Amino acid sequence: MTKFALLLSTVCLAAGLASAAEPPAPTVAKLFDSQLAGVEKEVVSLAEAMPEEQYNFAPTQGAFEGVRTFAQQAKHIAITNYEMASVVLGEKMTLEVGPQENGPEAIRTKAEIVKFLKDSYAYCHKAEKSLTKDNLTDMVDGGDGHKVPRGLYANLAIWHSYDHYGQMVEYARMNHVIPPASRK
Repeated sequence: MTKFALLLSTVCLAAGLASAAEPPAPTVAKLFDSQLAGVEKEVVSLAEAMPEEQYNFAPTQGAFEGVRTFAQQAKHIAITNYEMASVVLGEKMTLEVGPQENGPEAIRTKAEIVKFLKDSYAYCHKAEKSLTKDNLTDMVDGGDGHKVPRGLYANLAIWHSYDHYGQMVEYARMNHVIPPASRK
């Protein structure tokens, strides 16, 4: 090693800079799983923040007529997580989807719903961690006899949660609950 290279290396280390080598590229699994972790944090913290007595709240006037309750929104996210993850993993979906994909009717209390939601994200993490650059575009059974790319369902689990999270935020704010993500 020349004196210049040694000096440069010493200066970089002293300045807290990493070596000139590029950091390794993240894996496909890491990319998908980190996105899932982000939405999971928002959804679960909001489900925990909403008071149990407001879990059956749904706006009834205007464009909100006939929409899911807060509890049904959370259960819908959870059952859809299970559906998407089972496709990614190539496993048979064994849970009751329930009317309008609102999950099992036996799950009713806030504690049961939050657990169902957390468990669904744990299953989704298992699915996201199974992804590789080689299997991401493999065609898998989408559950209805149609073949779909595995990555499509892995991505669906992420954006679908955000879609319903937005609705849950509105319900929380209508009940004077500030979503944890908005608190400073």
